Amino acid sequence: MVFEELLDHAGGLGRSQILQMVYLLVGIIILHPHVLLENFTAAIPGHRCWVHILDNDTISHNDTGTLSPEALLRVSIPQDSNLRPEKCRRFLHPQWQLLHLNGTFPNMSEPDTEPCVDGWVYDQSTYPSTIVTEWDLVCESQPLKSVAQFLFMAGSLMGALICGWLSDRFGRKLVLRCCFLQLAISGTCTAFAPNFLIYCALRFSSGFAVTAIFSNAFILISEWTVARFQALIVSLTFSAFSFGQMLLGALAFVVQDWRTLQLTLSVPSFAFFVLSRWLMESARWLIVNNHLNEGLKQLSRAAYINGRKDISESVSVTFVRSVMQKELDAGQIQTSIFDVLQKPKLRVRIIYLCFIRLSILLTYFGLALNLQHLGSNIFLIQVLFGTASLTARYAALLTLNSVGRRLSQILFMFTMGLSIIVTIFLPQEMQALRVSSAVLGVGACAATTTCAFIHQNELIPTMFRATAAGITLMAGWCGAALAPLLMTLMVYSSQLPWIIYGLTPILAGFIVLLLPETRNRPLPDTIEDLENDRRGSRKAEQEETSTKVTQF
Repeated sequence: MVFEELLDHAGGLGRSQILQMVYLLVGIIILHPHVLLENFTAAIPGHRCWVHILDNDTISHNDTGTLSPEALLRVSIPQDSNLRPEKCRRFLHPQWQLLHLNGTFPNMSEPDTEPCVDGWVYDQSTYPSTIVTEWDLVCESQPLKSVAQFLFMAGSLMGALICGWLSDRFGRKLVLRCCFLQLAISGTCTAFAPNFLIYCALRFSSGFAVTAIFSNAFILISEWTVARFQALIVSLTFSAFSFGQMLLGALAFVVQDWRTLQLTLSVPSFAFFVLSRWLMESARWLIVNNHLNEGLKQLSRAAYINGRKDISESVSVTFVRSVMQKELDAGQIQTSIFDVLQKPKLRVRIIYLCFIRLSILLTYFGLALNLQHLGSNIFLIQVLFGTASLTARYAALLTLNSVGRRLSQILFMFTMGLSIIVTIFLPQEMQALRVSSAVLGVGACAATTTCAFIHQNELIPTMFRATAAGITLMAGWCGAALAPLLMTLMVYSSQLPWIIYGLTPILAGFIVLLLPETRNRPLPDTIEDLENDRRGSRKAEQEETSTKVTQF
């Protein structure tokens, strides 16, 4: 489009874009751990019922004779099928006769048991402090952990939808700044939450802000970059998510108190809020929305930083209005979410993109939120996930530039689904192979995410891009919210959730075939570019106006 020519002459990837991108990438690295934080702050340690004769500090050694703690545990807590102490029940009365049996008592009636009415004793060797130990989210209350994760995802849903519309209406920078402040306040307050209800409310607020920050950061970077650098920029942006995963694993290993970890990851948001005042608003958004003076001011500012100081003399409001009249006229039409229902091609594209995004995040969070089901050392697994994701981002960049957007997505989606299905047939004893297969799935998921974001960004016009991103993010976070809920299906079959995680991306791979290829094509600016399929006529118009644009 014509704006591509303007931006290219102002510096398509110059010093100003690089500085702004570095700021946003560092922000993503610091903030992404909030999404997966409850892998560690809500980790479930080993636990058993509190029993009077074993855990009461006022009982002396002589009160129980010379019995060892193991013997007292045996007479107080029943054993499960693996001959380990039950986690959620205890004997109503001590069963002293068990000390004289070899683990079985075929001719005896089943001793009476009761729930853990006096609380639990937790194994603090790996997880000294979590919200599970803080508020006893085990046994009957264990589903409350999934509730907390679900509410964070629900906040992400609302943030994706509402802030996407606000970003298209009031600009990317304003929404981004407000969300930085919201995350700083809600995340810091979460570290001091006095009860589980307030904790959940604050996590909902954090989820709302985090998703909006990611979405607007991605859009701001892409709209300041010309088409030929889009794949590179998006790959770098998503690499920040991988570094965030590795950062979370390292920090959680060092800072094992959940309140301290929460505070450590939340306080930097205040600094990002203060520094965000120097960000540049999207000149593309400003011009398309008829804020010509401000748009040219931002474009001139970027050109000055990039060493192209003559742009302000070569480009004026009158010039931009003459060469971008159609875009400006289209920008006067107020767009809303309902526009997607009124424009046939746009509506179909949004539906396809929503299902693709839902399948990606459903599978990703099915793996990322269930680290304890994959292995015992979740700190190492988290770092491995981040490393695999980082490597996959650049593999995606190579395939995007060589085979295109569609084929790249299909390749990685099939790899993602098949790796999870293979994991189903690996026994628990082969833990190394199970972790390796899961790491391959996460890497393929990261590559798919990179491809899907680039493809979507090139399919949606500027005047609707943030709103469309909000809609697809909403669909994606629906998948993210479903991911922990699907684990409840394990009561019917331990393999059923993993089968769903594996088959969903394979099905989405076939949906990708219904979308057009966009490699090496400029970003569309208006909905009419899609509906009227005017690429040929617009190409002629660009050739006509390119002599004017290249004057400077």
